[in-house]
Amino acid sequence: MFFTKHRQLVRWIIIIASFGIISLILWNTYVFFQKFKEEERRKMEIWTYAQSDFLNSFTNGLDEEVNNITTFILTDSTSTNPRILVDPSGEFSSFNNIDTVGVKNLKEFLEKKRIQYKNENKPIPLKYRDNDLKEDVFIGTIYYGNSPLLNKLKYYPLALLLIILLFGAVVYFFYKSSKNATENKLWSGMAKETAHQIGTPLSSLIGWTEILKTENTNPEYIKEIEKDINRLQTITERFSKIGSLPTLEQLDIVEETKEAYGYLKSRSSKLINFSIDAPDTPIYVNLNRQLYGWSIENLVKNAIDAMKGKGNLRVQITPHQKHVDITVSDTGKGISKNEFKTIFEPGYTTKKRGWGLGLSLTKRIVEDFHDGKIKVQMSEIGVGTTMLISLKTV
Repeated sequence: MFFTKHRQLVRWIIIIASFGIISLILWNTYVFFQKFKEEERRKMEIWTYAQSDFLNSFTNGLDEEVNNITTFILTDSTSTNPRILVDPSGEFSSFNNIDTVGVKNLKEFLEKKRIQYKNENKPIPLKYRDNDLKEDVFIGTIYYGNSPLLNKLKYYPLALLLIILLFGAVVYFFYKSSKNATENKLWSGMAKETAHQIGTPLSSLIGWTEILKTENTNPEYIKEIEKDINRLQTITERFSKIGSLPTLEQLDIVEETKEAYGYLKSRSSKLINFSIDAPDTPIYVNLNRQLYGWSIENLVKNAIDAMKGKGNLRVQITPHQKHVDITVSDTGKGISKNEFKTIFEPGYTTKKRGWGLGLSLTKRIVEDFHDGKIKVQMSEIGVGTTMLISLKTV
């Protein structure tokens, strides 16, 4: 109950909490990385001190116990940091834990490594105390890089962030597809219910029409009533089919387009100049007659609305090798380029009245039911718009 009432608040709390947890994990990883890096530097400093002590004991003849301790530190195999010793003249004295197999120019290779290690860690000077001279003798500079373990750890936050982003993307797409499926079920249910509700009074109207025929009523009146009844039956079939998977059959798209176009032409303003350009030969396409006619009617109605009942409206059918194009052009107010895709979204409308479902339904009929394509072919503000439907031929 609380979640239903405060869904938006709960959603933001979850997002903020997730962001906080991610930030905490990344921060702790960064702190651990820095501490590990400091620990490696202390180890390198100990190794440097041991090296200095070894040189000092060797030069000044100190007791052998010290030499044994320093030798143990210097030969410790657990140290995996790559390091290079450069003497005061700039020459490379020695190096450890660096793979040089296959290296052609060793000096150039070590120089690149030295620059890399210098950027990774601050170099450590190596010197020892000469008791005879009473001063420190500078041996060289140690350049060392991060251990393989530290290098792997460096990419851990990025890997963690990538995993979190992928997980978030999966959750988002799952939520989106679940939401779309729910909306589709809702629209399908509403469409079927609408068809059912229309069916009851429609049956009654058919019955009353038959009674009027026996009452010597003017045949012209009955003819007009029957036209409206046929229209209601067509609408009922459309709503019934939009709520389920419709059956397709091979039909002549030229004839079907002309029929839908002609119905609206006879019932529209005389100030609109209608024209149609279609081949004389049939073009067969897998179609559902009622739904395809609905698509053409929606495009023609939108064109009429865009022209405010006055202008030129042209329908053109162009056959190609494997598909056929149907365009509906008007001389209306036009559509801005950033709205070319938005107009097909449910609820989008520029009219004061309307649900914004016409083009959304048309897109579903063309793309989902007929495996075709629909788009704004071209449009210019104040000049007009051309809508394009492409369907595969058989």
